[in-house]
Amino acid sequence: MVTIKVNGTAHNLDLEPEMPLLWVLRNEVGLTGTKYGCGIGACGACTVLMEGVAMRSCQIALSQAQGKELVTIEGLSPDGRSHPVQAAWIAEDVPQCGYCQSGQILAAVSLLKRKPRPSDADINAISNICRCGTYVRVRRAIKRAAGIKA
Repeated sequence: MVTIKVNGTAHNLDLEPEMPLLWVLRNEVGLTGTKYGCGIGACGACTVLMEGVAMRSCQIALSQAQGKELVTIEGLSPDGRSHPVQAAWIAEDVPQCGYCQSGQILAAVSLLKRKPRPSDADINAISNICRCGTYVRVRRAIKRAAGIKA
């Protein structure tokens, strides 16, 4: 039995401790905002916050998440738009297809927690991949959320 806390709710799970957190969140907990992209931790579609740090959930075993505070896109704000990063995403019209956006948003939240006024280099260090290429809008949204004129 493994217990994880996701978006403030404890979940007691009788699962293999090696199961990737991505599949636990999607298939066992029912939170599908975290997306499967590549399965090797390269794309970032599966990004969640673990103790406030952006992590690729496809590369984290369930056992590694035990006792940690996890936040998925569903837990970032009650209405899905009131967190400052989500509001900036909407204002800058960031999504195109939208598939990568939950991971992009959580990576931005983690960055802004560490660096409230990030430089372009800090923003460039976010390695989440957007197949639609909305990186210019992502940068503007992160700057907007940080209160930096783009």
